[in-house]
Amino acid sequence: MQCEYYALEGLSDLVETIRKVRKHLNPRLEIEGLLRTMYDPRNALTLQVSAQLQQHFGDKLYATIIPRNVRLAEAPSYGAPAVNLDKACKGSQAYMALADELLSRSAIALA
Repeated sequence: MQCEYYALEGLSDLVETIRKVRKHLNPRLEIEGLLRTMYDPRNALTLQVSAQLQQHFGDKLYATIIPRNVRLAEAPSYGAPAVNLDKACKGSQAYMALADELLSRSAIALA
């Protein structure tokens, strides 16, 4: 989720929809995790949104944060994943860290 105000509003709507689906169709439906994207720690709103996510979702919030990154934004125009375009950029490094975190969480869940 983007660390922006309107994204937080959209997340609230999504959580409400999940509650309704859980109540009427699938009581086991869960949010597996939330990923913060387009994160810019110089922006006060980013920090506020991130803190609210931490407060409300706790361990559902991935530790990995995807930064706002020019190379990530450029990758689609080249028709290539950012990790293929520039493996060393901060955005690519963050996505590789996310993959490690997802694998680690899966291993813990299976244990």
